[in-house]
Amino acid sequence: MSIFKTLGLSQSIVDSLTDLGYEQPTEIQKISIPQILGSKDDLKAFAQTGTGKTAAFSLPILEQIDPNNKNTQAIILSPTRELAIQIANNINDFSKNLKNVKTIAVYGGANIDEQIRPLKRGVQIVVGTPGRTLDLIKRRVLNLESIEWLVLDEADEMLNMGFKEELDNILEKTPSSKQTLLFSATFPKEVEAIARNYMNNPTEISAGQKNIGAANVEHEFFQVTERNRYPALKRIADINPDIYSIVFCRTRRETKDVAEKLIDDGYSADALHGDLSQAQRDLVMQKFRNKNLQILVATDVAARGLDVNDLTHVINYKLPDQTENYTHRSGRTGRAGKKGISVAIITSKERNKLKPIERKIKKNFVQKQVPNGKEICEVQLFKLIDKIHDIEINEKEIKDYLPDIYEKLHELDRDELIKRFVSIEFNSFLSYYQNARDLNNNDAPSDRKRFGDDSLVRFYINQGKMDDLTPARLIGLINECLRKRDVEIGQIEILKSFSFFEIDKNFTQDVLEKMNEAEFNNRSVIVEVTSKPKGRSKRRSSKGFGRNDSGGQRRNNSNDRRNDSGGQRRNDSGGHRSDDFKPRRKKTAPGSRRRRR
Repeated sequence: MSIFKTLGLSQSIVDSLTDLGYEQPTEIQKISIPQILGSKDDLKAFAQTGTGKTAAFSLPILEQIDPNNKNTQAIILSPTRELAIQIANNINDFSKNLKNVKTIAVYGGANIDEQIRPLKRGVQIVVGTPGRTLDLIKRRVLNLESIEWLVLDEADEMLNMGFKEELDNILEKTPSSKQTLLFSATFPKEVEAIARNYMNNPTEISAGQKNIGAANVEHEFFQVTERNRYPALKRIADINPDIYSIVFCRTRRETKDVAEKLIDDGYSADALHGDLSQAQRDLVMQKFRNKNLQILVATDVAARGLDVNDLTHVINYKLPDQTENYTHRSGRTGRAGKKGISVAIITSKERNKLKPIERKIKKNFVQKQVPNGKEICEVQLFKLIDKIHDIEINEKEIKDYLPDIYEKLHELDRDELIKRFVSIEFNSFLSYYQNARDLNNNDAPSDRKRFGDDSLVRFYINQGKMDDLTPARLIGLINECLRKRDVEIGQIEILKSFSFFEIDKNFTQDVLEKMNEAEFNNRSVIVEVTSKPKGRSKRRSSKGFGRNDSGGQRRNNSNDRRNDSGGQRRNDSGGHRSDDFKPRRKKTAPGSRRRRR
């Protein structure tokens, strides 16, 4: 007897599951299916992403649905159209042996009239995004007055995406007699508030502990400089020739930029973000599911609903703002009993962001070294050898060409042939990584290891907080005075009545000549070379290069246009211009004014 049968499901549904390859119920399915079938109590269920939540709530609903009643009996809300489509498709698969049971997905970005028509004909189960669902309710096309089940899937993500108002309005349109089923991978306070406001004494079940990472996922981080973030991503991909990964970025623009760079560099990659049409999104997702893409670059929102079980890696190109989102990201690998790796590419100033994540997932990150060129070439070489060894030879198609091939290659012995065939692909990697630099940044204080070195000169300036000087304004003053690009700026310390800043030593004379001719807020600027405080490098080591004791911060021009694949922390002559910065008509000697120290 099927284990699903013992959970209380009918033979028609069990047969559908068997046809779909479902053999064993997951932990959340074992708990939730009997609970929903045997009780009308509201249910608050926790389960990690990828643990079979859709079947956990949809199978018991299908078991109890009335196929002869064409009214909407169940409404399932999900954060994104991709997830809504996926849930609806799964329910249709589960119910293929149930006559007259209709399910539809409703979501924005699609023709609303094509969604209205089936609703008017009668649909028992509606899966929708909050925005489109509320729109259909306001149009009086979707009536929720007689629903028996309300499912909030990925409730935490719906709140993260700002759907609280829509959820409130939808829930107010539902009868108090309904059974509310809330499923979430994490339970932040906002989700708990929904449970308090819209659920009646819910039963709480959990497949695993709340807000922690999946058991099969290892967590690693690579510490690099900002300019080496993209090169590090490339090396991670190259050291894993069979990589099948989602790379998470924080913004649409970043997603586009990273995907374009990967494509330009010859990787099988594409982007998934909110600027794509539904048809474009569907095409990209289908290519990724079919493994025609190895790397998908996506935002958190766009990746919701992407159901893939074989991901080898999840790569955090940038860490998310909210700790809960890391749990969602990492939960997309290590599914179906397989091992997965969640990678974070960070700079030294982001190192402190790992601690709250570690507390949340109950696991520690392991620091890994960005592989060097030799390591990558070795891996790629033996990958090529395995590929040659395992290739299937099509004797029938190739035999007619063999005589001419043998004739062309008859002068080459076995060893020479092997070397030449291997070199066809290997030479490109060897050439690219021949003089590859070390991308690792293991020194916590800065992402260039430059505290205490001789590449920067430290300057005193007679302006401070009481003069309304800020790091951005100081950078603007430097821009205005030097009028040069590619000036490297180091530490900036803004104190009460004076400040300190560091600049590439090659521009020492320019700074002294040009900045001592300037005014800031109608006050003459005085700049002098000063010595670096002793022990400074050691002090910075414990803090990273964030804010310092005096409130200063390592800064570069905020209008810096460097890309992820190169460039350095630079002073951009086009940024932070202000009327506060004026050249002095007459040069004032450094000692002509009293210094405020």
